[in-house]
Amino acid sequence: MKDIKAVVFDAYGTLLDVHSVIEKLDTVFPEKGTQISQIWRTKQLEYTWLMSLMGRYDNFFNTTRRALIYALKALKLDFNADLCETILNEYYVLKPFSEVPAALENMQDKKIAILSNGNLEMLNTVVKNAKLDKLIPNILSVDELKIFKPFLGVYQLAPAKLGIPREQTLFVSSNSFDVVGGKVFGFKVAWANRAGNQLDELDVKPDIEVKDLKQLADLIKS
Repeated sequence: MKDIKAVVFDAYGTLLDVHSVIEKLDTVFPEKGTQISQIWRTKQLEYTWLMSLMGRYDNFFNTTRRALIYALKALKLDFNADLCETILNEYYVLKPFSEVPAALENMQDKKIAILSNGNLEMLNTVVKNAKLDKLIPNILSVDELKIFKPFLGVYQLAPAKLGIPREQTLFVSSNSFDVVGGKVFGFKVAWANRAGNQLDELDVKPDIEVKDLKQLADLIKS
């Protein structure tokens, strides 16, 4: 950690709790919120991988809409376009994990950035609504390259934009595929494994594994 000059975070699932949408979902579809959210998130990620493999691209907001529609149809729930958009707009007000603001505050001696599948409009809005905008001055989006993570060229956006070599950059993600992608690219990598998940069996391991970002901030400071 001594040589780290930049800390680059994935956004969704790492800084922002994608399942904070459950509260809204439960008001619309009582007792179905958790199930919808899980299918929604799974399909959201699957669609990014499928489109990248096929050489197709649509921005993350539209991809998230497609995944939501799939989840609602899969559970045979009644909805219309207006209701779908109302639910989708929850992605503008996702809640940060509770320890995130203080952890970011404690890392301000490093260059801080987000590198995300989200398009800039989504990211700028949700970061501002989460009151993290003053703590995260750099927001980088795959939308610039029109392909999703873990395409290795996406990770190159961080050293190119921040001016910090990959070897001196700590990439932080809660998503196993993203951990692997960042490590293969050449970042130092921290896995924020809040849920105690199993790492993908791809012969790649993060440099460190932490239970949350408070633990990470403490390690960086020590």
